[in-house]
Amino acid sequence: MERLIKNGSAEIWTTTNGSGIPFILCNGGPGCDDYLGPVSDMVEDMCQVIRFEPRGCGRSTYDGNYDLDTTIEDIEFIRREYQCDRMIIGGHSAGPGIALAYTIRYPERVMGLVGISGGNILNDRDWSHVYSKNLEEVGESYGGQEFIADPDVNKIGNRSWKKYIQRPELLGDIAKLEVPAVFINAENDIRPSWPTQQLANLIPKGEYHKVAGAAHCIWLTHYDELKNLLRRNIAMIIEGR
Repeated sequence: MERLIKNGSAEIWTTTNGSGIPFILCNGGPGCDDYLGPVSDMVEDMCQVIRFEPRGCGRSTYDGNYDLDTTIEDIEFIRREYQCDRMIIGGHSAGPGIALAYTIRYPERVMGLVGISGGNILNDRDWSHVYSKNLEEVGESYGGQEFIADPDVNKIGNRSWKKYIQRPELLGDIAKLEVPAVFINAENDIRPSWPTQQLANLIPKGEYHKVAGAAHCIWLTHYDELKNLLRRNIAMIIEGR
């Protein structure tokens, strides 16, 4: 069910499917409109999956307020509008970073964190060089998805993320998180995976999984493998293990 949620002067496009524990999904980019329907389909018998398009993307308001802090507060507004007490939060690509930042700010609202093909807290030249080289030489497929967004979303989102990860207390905040966190990465992602492995090891209840042979959008070629990992780990989060 689609729903436009009005937060001040902005309208945020959302959709919800399934029933059970709320599970909010954050898109990648920054600057991607809705594309995580296939991921939602995997768990809708376990969770009430809530997807949204950030400001400047798809059907949400284009107002220039595309920084990380605004996105976090929009997620909190969505949580309240959907009357979720505690929830699982996750995302794909850049989405796990947004989910992590939300969890650090509102830990009492999060029962678990799920990252797919993403999760890092660095601004590393070597990582960026490898990613750019692979993007040029190997390329990347989103299954024909064409994203509709204000180009400034990516610029402002990335700039605010780089500022966020420079906070002196960040590593301490992450090391104190008490929620379980699972990161599912792809073996053949053009992005180096070591930052996600570091993050999974820093979080006390963090886990890291790798899908052999998969690329960035794991569901396009390894749907069942991703589905099995996702369902197993969400079940453990729900059960409190």
